[in-house]
Amino acid sequence: MAGGGYGKGSGVPLGERVRAGEHRSDADPGRTSTHCPARHCWVVAPVDATVARPGLLLEWRKSEHRWEGRVIYLAELRPGRWSTIEEWIPQELLTGVEVRA
Repeated sequence: MAGGGYGKGSGVPLGERVRAGEHRSDADPGRTSTHCPARHCWVVAPVDATVARPGLLLEWRKSEHRWEGRVIYLAELRPGRWSTIEEWIPQELLTGVEVRA
C-alpha cells in the first residue's frame, strides 16, 4: 500500500483532485462549479406523526395555488423500523427553506 496502493500516483494530493469535466470555483476552492439544488429542511408533519424530522428538499413545484416541495426524510413506520419517505409536501409544512423555483 505504499504510495496510496495504486502504483506511483499522479503526485496530486487527494484533496486537490477533481473528476474529469469538473472545475473548481475560484470563489470557493472546496466546491465544484456545479450548483446542487438540494437543501436541508424540516418536515413539520411527517408521516409517522411525531416530532418534526430533518429532510432533504430536492425540488419545488407549483400545484394549483400553492408551492410544494419534493422531500426525502426518515420515518418510523413500525416500532424500531425506519423507512425512507419521499413525498410532495405543501410549503407550509416545511421550515428552514425558501421557495426557489
